[in-house]
Amino acid sequence: MIKPDGVQRGHVGEIISRFEKKGMVMKALKTYQCPKAVAEEHYQDLSSKPFFGDLVNYICSGPVVAMIWEGPGVVKSARLLIGATNPLESAPGTIRGDLAVEVGRNVIHGSDSVESAEREIELWFGDKAGCVDWQPTITPWVRE
Repeated sequence: MIKPDGVQRGHVGEIISRFEKKGMVMKALKTYQCPKAVAEEHYQDLSSKPFFGDLVNYICSGPVVAMIWEGPGVVKSARLLIGATNPLESAPGTIRGDLAVEVGRNVIHGSDSVESAEREIELWFGDKAGCVDWQPTITPWVRE
């Protein structure tokens, strides 16, 4: 998910391009104004943290771009592409290393496991309306 700061700063196209260049396949994409209940469910694992309320309010403060990406090892690969949660600890060349400045404005969220991804896809896309099952014609040139 591209967070409100990434959307407001005009980084949507660049971020999508980085995933595409890595060989991942976009299955769904939507611009979404996140309701508070969805934000609270999304970040439920952080609900005991003192910053939870601020995080929920922030995600609801502007549009986000929710995406579903597929490919071998997509969760691990995406996490490496995204970079560390704290942009100051993110390597140059990662999305957060190049585009983010502070933890509270770190541009993008990525699932940390396949199980989290499945839960988040259900939360953000429900019955996967808008999800397209397709394969790029370039696939044989990217994957063995």
